Amino acid sequence: MKSPDNIAQRYSAQLTEKVERLTHLLQPFAAPELEVFASPPEHYRMRAEFRVWHDGDDLYYVMFNSETKEKYRVDQFPIGNTLINRLMPEVLNYVRDNPVLRQRLFQVDFLTTTTNQALISLLYHRQLDDVWLAEAESMRMHLQAFATVDLIGRARKQKHVLHRDFVVETLEVEGQPFHFEHIENSFTQPNAAINCEMIGWARSTNQNPERDLLELYCGNGNFSLPLATNFRRVLGTEISRSSVESAKKNIQMNTIENVAIERLSAEECSAAIQGDGLPTRLKHIDLSDYDFSTVLVDPPRAGLDQATVEMVAQFDAIIYISCNPETLAENLATLKKTHDVTRAALFDQFPFTHHIEAGVYLTRKTSG
Repeated sequence: MKSPDNIAQRYSAQLTEKVERLTHLLQPFAAPELEVFASPPEHYRMRAEFRVWHDGDDLYYVMFNSETKEKYRVDQFPIGNTLINRLMPEVLNYVRDNPVLRQRLFQVDFLTTTTNQALISLLYHRQLDDVWLAEAESMRMHLQAFATVDLIGRARKQKHVLHRDFVVETLEVEGQPFHFEHIENSFTQPNAAINCEMIGWARSTNQNPERDLLELYCGNGNFSLPLATNFRRVLGTEISRSSVESAKKNIQMNTIENVAIERLSAEECSAAIQGDGLPTRLKHIDLSDYDFSTVLVDPPRAGLDQATVEMVAQFDAIIYISCNPETLAENLATLKKTHDVTRAALFDQFPFTHHIEAGVYLTRKTSG
């Protein structure tokens, strides 16, 4: 087992390398010095997936090396939060001696919160029946001693929910609590501590209470809801139907009245902003009612397509959250013609990996 000092030293070294790499990528855009948000080096990850390996009478978790594809046994998961580590052995110990729950179980997924809630999904290579349901409910009740636990059983064309298929996370951002429904198999930020830092940073970039914010790729409202206090109104767009439904629940849960979330792809939104109109299903929205000053984008690893880059370039201010600094740099090569990078940040969402989460804040160039 590595000592705490060794872990801290390794973490500091890898973070320094990331800072140097991102600084180099942003150098052509005259970016200011990076604001760096370090992660806890351990117990930061809120979700995890494990394959289950059957070895005679034994049963244990395995993961696979991303390079060699070789499996390795996992008894502890230091990057997982403490709740995941507490529940991992409890689930296996219960299943190991239960033939109904054990039979052809091949994967266990954990989705947890900072407020001691857990959703555990059991995946099977067989059909699940009423006997399984009864045994699974007994296990769920047993696990209540450790957290508020809900269970899902999945098999081909089957999904059994005991008793919810989501958890409710509460994030404290600058002293203010925000509540979010996180649904099984929907995207959520994996590092809660860094997520709070990202939201806080985004809030600090821009306050324009007399004008409006447009957000693309808004997910379940992770940024939309906390930024609502900074603007007159917020319109968030997202293509995932389940994320949009969850976002609308989150608006109600947080009693926020100036945010609307609609199912709209980035391409559709770009076309609508350029004047082509909205799809028929969104005729209830009148974009002329909005006075957008700022756009927030948090795109997938591929970054923004060219049409969307041209659309966001029309805004006075751009908050760009990126999970891929290479495609961020490609987009900035176009945006630098109209905007200056006035703030830049590194959020270490994924310690001890090569992945970098970045944020840049751009403002329109002044004439002359």
